[in-house]
Order: sequence, then C-alpha cells, then structure tokens
Amino acid sequence: MQIPIFTVDAFTNRPFSGNPAAVCLLENDLDEDLHQKIATEMNLSETAFIRKLKPGDDFTKSSCFGLRWFTPANEVPLCGHATLASAAVLFHVQKNTNSVLTFMTLSGELKARQEKDHIVLDLPLYTAYPQELKEVEELIKAAVGDMIVQDVRYSPDTKKLLVRLSDTYERPVLEGLKVNAQRFLSAEKTGKVKGLILTVKGNSSGKGHDFYSRYFAPWYGVLEDPVTGSAHAVLSSYWSEQLGKKEMLAFQCSRRGGELKISVRSDGRVDIAGQTAVVLKGNLTF
Repeated sequence: MQIPIFTVDAFTNRPFSGNPAAVCLLENDLDEDLHQKIATEMNLSETAFIRKLKPGDDFTKSSCFGLRWFTPANEVPLCGHATLASAAVLFHVQKNTNSVLTFMTLSGELKARQEKDHIVLDLPLYTAYPQELKEVEELIKAAVGDMIVQDVRYSPDTKKLLVRLSDTYERPVLEGLKVNAQRFLSAEKTGKVKGLILTVKGNSSGKGHDFYSRYFAPWYGVLEDPVTGSAHAVLSSYWSEQLGKKEMLAFQCSRRGGELKISVRSDGRVDIAGQTAVVLKGNLTF
C-alpha cells in the first residue's frame, strides 16, 4: 500500500521553524490500528489523516473532508497546527479549487479559508475558569519554580491549565525558562490536566505581540509543542477578556517559534490565521 504523505511547518513562512505536522491523504479507509502506527513512526507532535467522506470525492474539487489527529501516543480531539497543515496540503499541493474547506472532526466542523498569504482556521473558543491554586500548586512549582504567578485558569473543555506569570516578566524570561515537562506527570495529582500553558503579557504599546506563550503536553507524549492552535483557542478567550481586544497578534516562543493572528468572533468561535511551509513530499509504503 502507498499513502501520500507531507511534512508541513505551520504558523511560519520559513522551513524548519513553526510547528511541523505530517499529513496523510487517504484514498481509502485505513485499518484503525494503522493510524497510530503511522503517527508513532512519524514521531512528530501530530500526524493528520485527511479522508474522503464519499466514494466520488476528490482532493482537488471536493470542499468537505474527514480529519483526525494522532500524537505519537494517542488520538486527540483538536489540533490547530495540523489542521492548518492539512489545509495547506489541499490548497497549495493539491490545488483545491474551493475558497473554504470544511473538516469533519471530533471537535465538530472546522473550516479553513485562504486569506492572502495566510490560511485562517475557524476554531471553537474555550473559556478558562479561575482555578484553586492549592489543587495544582505542585504542578505549577514543577513548571516555573519560585516565579511569581499572576493568574491560574482551567479550561474543562480542553483539559488545559493556563498559568499567567507576573507582568513583571517579559518574553526573554519565558523563552529562557528551563522546563522539565516529564516531571509534570507525577506532579499533577487531580487527573484533570492534560496540557499546561505558560503565558505572559506582551507589548502594551499597541505594536508587536499582545501575548506570549509556551505549551507542554507530556500526558499526550509531547514534552513541548512548538506552536499550538488548540492552546490559542483557550488563550484567545483569556487575553481578549484581559486586554479588551478582539484582534490580537500572538507569538509562541518555543525554540522553533511561531506567530498567530487572532480574531475573536461574537459567535463563540475564533479565527486563527497562520502561514505554512511544505518541507517534504513523499509516500508511505507498506
């Protein structure tokens, strides 16, 4: 069997930065266990599988597809950067003729559209609620040591914990933080956290980035994710409320780094736009 596969760097316009995802185009249904085997083999934070919904569908002409995402360890309900990568393969490699693509996923219908040199994802917006510090104190200490924490929120929909560091810290402090995410597994005692977001406020002068973040998900086999769309579905809600802004520019300051343009909508969803670079095209053979 041969399956077309691509590696796409998402939320960047430069190869070898942003967040890489593998994207598989499935002409036919794949045995269930093969999804995980392929994702483990690719060993990227996400491998996406685009599948046709009807026998007559076509990757060039159809506008609606099934989409699933797998980490090297398991399937996840939402992945922004691999959705961006999937849309890039359909728009830029397959030359799909539609202006909007719809993906049927575990998180419902997700849409992607082209806007100049960006692809815009239409994602759910997730609220993060105040979190009792005592319950997650050990986890936060494992992440940031004795640094001053300004706010702690929890998103029950995504199982993500958002930790905002004091406004006295700026981007270089967050970038320079040495984090041993493997320690989170034993430090997390509640059983409800599956992702940890660290964030700081950005430049308040109106230029540059509104906020910065890093994201860790060792519970899914991903120690640190370079640029995370699903984390920004939580961050967008939080920072929009904190800053009183609907339009924001964010930067995830992992080692590879990536930029996200954010537009919080009034219908409970968020548009997250990014650029992409296709760095590998080939076939899986087995």
